[in-house]
Amino acid sequence: MLVINGSTRENGNTERLTKKLLEGIPHTVVFLKDKNILPIKDARHDAAGFQPVLDDYDEMIEQIFKHDTLIFATPLYWYGMSGCMKDFIDRWSQYLRDSRFNFKEEMGKKKAFVVICGGDNPKLKALPLVQQFQYIFDFMGMEFAGYIIGKGNAPGEIENDIVALAQAEQMNKVLKNQ
Repeated sequence: MLVINGSTRENGNTERLTKKLLEGIPHTVVFLKDKNILPIKDARHDAAGFQPVLDDYDEMIEQIFKHDTLIFATPLYWYGMSGCMKDFIDRWSQYLRDSRFNFKEEMGKKKAFVVICGGDNPKLKALPLVQQFQYIFDFMGMEFAGYIIGKGNAPGEIENDIVALAQAEQMNKVLKNQ
């Protein structure tokens, strides 16, 4: 299992909820905040196509290809995914056209989960983000296997969301039995 963590906060609510989800399960975590992932110019319709970008993205793709299950963990920032998560997913447009990879085919073999934490009524206001992930996964042919939305704004507040913690514990049991 590979966790793609889009939070910019160390040991924040998103990370804590994801840890609860994965207690006792072997996994790898990549913190996007620690990676140099540059935005790109949309060149899908240019004759020359996308130009190579010298950053950590190839390393990220190699990590993804090594894992069957991906967990996209992001705080709810302005009712959407974090900026670093958005940059990460936007780059898929480039890799769909990169002849070095069968990106869509490889991604279609993946199972995906989403973990979202935020304040300001996230159980309702994060639902459009869940739907956005659903559309992304559908486009790529990925199985969307589940999501958890936690309520937590200030550091540690996720510990008060007994529903999200119970969902993480329940999903943990399911993941352990895979």
